[in-house]
Amino acid sequence: MNEKGNLFIVSAPSGTGKTTVVRALLKKMRGVTRSISVTTRPPRKGEKKKNDYCFISETSFKNKVRKGEFLEWAKNFGHYYGTPKKTVYATLKMSKDVILTIDVKGAAQVKRKKPDSVTIFIVPPSPRALVRRLKKRSTDGSKEIKERLKIAKKEMSFARKYDYLIVNDKIKEAVEKLKAVITAKRCKVDKNRNR
Repeated sequence: MNEKGNLFIVSAPSGTGKTTVVRALLKKMRGVTRSISVTTRPPRKGEKKKNDYCFISETSFKNKVRKGEFLEWAKNFGHYYGTPKKTVYATLKMSKDVILTIDVKGAAQVKRKKPDSVTIFIVPPSPRALVRRLKKRSTDGSKEIKERLKIAKKEMSFARKYDYLIVNDKIKEAVEKLKAVITAKRCKVDKNRNR
């Protein structure tokens, strides 16, 4: 593959605001797009097909796995999530940067396949802030929130394996930091490229 764009992986515990930060960044920065993940979970209130996720059946998802159509995939909270390989590579070939908003398992899969990808981990300002944000979302009951917090603790242990760490205390500041990471990667000299 002869890609010209850069691949960025953004991970964060559920409720940290990674999707909000990435959406805000996309409004401010040219030449960067977010990959739309495929999932078997039902849409949440306000989510739009092919804008937030591509919603498909579990049978269709498993067929795509068998055909090797995903750059990465994982099962979380009883549902499958995956990143369509063909779309990502096609976008990179057009010299556009691609952001994947995926979990730590998916990030590890992508990093193995594309070691030059840049990994960014977003954390909440405190555990208490994460609890508040999960409750405010109103998409989960207390049992689901407890499960998400348990998984969040485990995911936080992977933060040190990422290239960059951004604290999402104020969205505007988090967006500026993410923008700085992308700008730095775009300005980096590739010493391995043939001259």
